[in-house]
Amino acid sequence: MAVPKRKVTPSKRGMRRAHDRLNGGTYIEDKDSGELRRPHHIDLKSGKYRGRQVLEPKED
Repeated sequence: MAVPKRKVTPSKRGMRRAHDRLNGGTYIEDKDSGELRRPHHIDLKSGKYRGRQVLEPKED
């Protein structure tokens, strides 16, 4: 069985774990409606995607 030759230092352990964090989702402000939405996703309030009407707009 493989066994490490040396103890992993806290610094090296921290460097390895540097990318394990959870990051928040990315949201952009829609140019037409001003609502926040995910990039490359349909704006559900207006039903538009890249300037084209894709879905029926939602009425709140």
